[in-house]
Amino acid sequence: MEASIQKRATLFRLNPELIDRLKEMAKREHRSLNNFVECILLDIAYNEPNEITKAAIEEARSGKLRDTPSIDTSSAEAMFRSMGL
Repeated sequence: MEASIQKRATLFRLNPELIDRLKEMAKREHRSLNNFVECILLDIAYNEPNEITKAAIEEARSGKLRDTPSIDTSSAEAMFRSMGL
């Protein structure tokens, strides 16, 4: 027999447009709004990025990459060349 997970009802006041958006997203995944929002919150609450990911996020937010030449993805050879490899 499986153990049941205790849940508690909680009231939140959210922007109606946000609620509509969340409902649309839940519907696309064939999930209830409650399940969809709970999974999002669990992910945020318990899945903290590692140090490498945090550094990459900070680098992207800093704008340092804006002046970096883009990578040519037209072929594998062009990609390696544009990466300096």
